[in-house]
Amino acid sequence: MGYTALYRKFRPITFSELVGQEHITKTLRNQIMADRVGHAYLFNGGRGTGKTSSAKILARAINCLNPKDGEPCNECEICRGAINGSLTDVVEMDAASNNSVEDIRSIREEVNFLPTKAKYRVYIIDEVHMLSPSAFNALLKTLEEPPEHVKFILATTEPQKLPATILSRCQRFDFKRISNEDIIKRLKIVCEESQIEITEGALNIISTLADGAMRDALSILERCVQDGNNKIDEDKIKDLVGIPKIIFVHNILDAIIEYDIDKALQTMDEILNQGKDLNNFLWEMIKYVKDILLFKVSGKAQLYSPDEIKNIEVIANKTQKEKLVYFIYELSSLENDIKWSTQKTIVFQAGMIKLCSKDIGIGSSIEERVEKIENYLKAGKSVSAPVTTVVNTTEALKANTYQEKQSISNNINQTKNVRETGSSLNIKSYSKDIKKSWPQIVNDLKQNGKIVLYTNLVNTSAEEINDMTVGIKFTKGLTAFGKAVLQKQENIKEISTMVSMACGKPMQIKYILEDKNNSTDNKPESDIERLASQSDIPLNIID
Repeated sequence: MGYTALYRKFRPITFSELVGQEHITKTLRNQIMADRVGHAYLFNGGRGTGKTSSAKILARAINCLNPKDGEPCNECEICRGAINGSLTDVVEMDAASNNSVEDIRSIREEVNFLPTKAKYRVYIIDEVHMLSPSAFNALLKTLEEPPEHVKFILATTEPQKLPATILSRCQRFDFKRISNEDIIKRLKIVCEESQIEITEGALNIISTLADGAMRDALSILERCVQDGNNKIDEDKIKDLVGIPKIIFVHNILDAIIEYDIDKALQTMDEILNQGKDLNNFLWEMIKYVKDILLFKVSGKAQLYSPDEIKNIEVIANKTQKEKLVYFIYELSSLENDIKWSTQKTIVFQAGMIKLCSKDIGIGSSIEERVEKIENYLKAGKSVSAPVTTVVNTTEALKANTYQEKQSISNNINQTKNVRETGSSLNIKSYSKDIKKSWPQIVNDLKQNGKIVLYTNLVNTSAEEINDMTVGIKFTKGLTAFGKAVLQKQENIKEISTMVSMACGKPMQIKYILEDKNNSTDNKPESDIERLASQSDIPLNIID
């Protein structure tokens, strides 16, 4: 006899053996015992949750010669014939490969004949959502009023693709995602009967990878014993499915938190050299960050060894909850980018380097900067490196609402307080006279790496028009390219923030083009649209 896969060898043959679907099996057994079996059923649920197995058990139970408590005996002639496939009264059809109207018409012709041996002729149509529209139409009348000796059991993973007319003619049962606990219990039974030695950690990993599908769990288990060694541990599973060891995940996350690009690149090289699957690695990273976040909130970390919990505690102590949430979003976005990219390695490396950058995300937030300053002051130390600005430019002047102006005022007051309390703190300050401080502001833009802004503002001057507005004069005019760059919203925010710092209060900016006797307010959309309409070719501006 040929080899039988584990998921087929251990397929449930009674309702009691079905895992995690007690709400369905109890109802079906009660219907069988009360002889109130419907004419059409729809089994809906994710892959590997027991839909087809339940359909086969139900087909045997309603035809069994010696049923007991709604269960098939699996010993009578009918049950044995259904199990070994010799019973022609139980028909299984895969709609993925038999989805034409001719296939359904053949069923319509067969239903008029009485069963050969069994009490009912049962049609099990798997992946029924794959039927063509004409096939559904051909099935409608037969499904609504079949002969008394015919039962239909439809199975699908996507019930939303079925016509409402089909759904209304069936008793619908929704199969739940199987819990990790139920998967582990079933795996222990399978391992005991198959003489497989497996650790608790390995069982936890398999149940997590299965993602609620018992068939997937058994397939992973089977792959682990294909080498002839019936001993399974965590490392064997991780090597088999391409999951990196947790130490690699920890090291690269630690490098990201420390902004250590060299360490991150070194760890990435080790991962890539071992041929690990990048999607699996990102999945592990997201899960690891999530577990650190839960540890930071609850102090609990399940499925980790004592040494791994110590590593988790180290990272939890030196990062904030907001940053961990930010990492989860960024890693999820990177995982999606890799999924659709043809250059997966390059996208992965670029994403990791981006996360290591201090200038991206919340790593340079005002809270962290103020916290660092406070720590220095408490320790009685001075800051040797000058702090150019304390205001977080990614949050300043997003709009002209009262709340945001108030936020800028608070940031300015924080800067003043730092200047007053930290005499040893070397902070760049601007003259409140915007005419005098403007050259320094332009030069600081250059020092901050804003070269494009600097080159467009180097020959300009500034003056306070009123209590709320500073005008920036372009005595030598402004090119179309420079105008488009300066009208970008992020650049307006950058300049407005530094001007507000100099003036000591929230200020707006206004561009004044003296050579054209006109001015432009900060409305980037209208100017860019005007520029595009005057051009014969598309224009992409990269800052």
